[in-house]
Amino acid sequence: MAEQPLWEQIGSSFVQHYYQMFDSDRSQLGSIYSLPFTKIAHSITAQDHQPTPDNCILSMVVGQLKADEDPIMGFHQSFILKNINDAWVCTNDMFRLAIHNFG
Repeated sequence: MAEQPLWEQIGSSFVQHYYQMFDSDRSQLGSIYSLPFTKIAHSITAQDHQPTPDNCILSMVVGQLKADEDPIMGFHQSFILKNINDAWVCTNDMFRLAIHNFG
């Protein structure tokens, strides 16, 4: 089997690390995630990664999450990762719950 491209390896490693930290100790992600729930669990359904023309990595994640006693909800999240001083950092993060109102 062929080895994954570097952007796939970096993107997959970031996604695994990000959601593991978000689910176990969100405080390590900084104060940008001061959200009202006390516990959360993510289940990743799919993830895609691709390089950008300016040497960044675009990562897109689809999955489900469960916060406290709320019902399970779908979500989509995208990240842009940039190499700054030999470290990959998330420069952009977009999140959306997959909630549809058909009423």
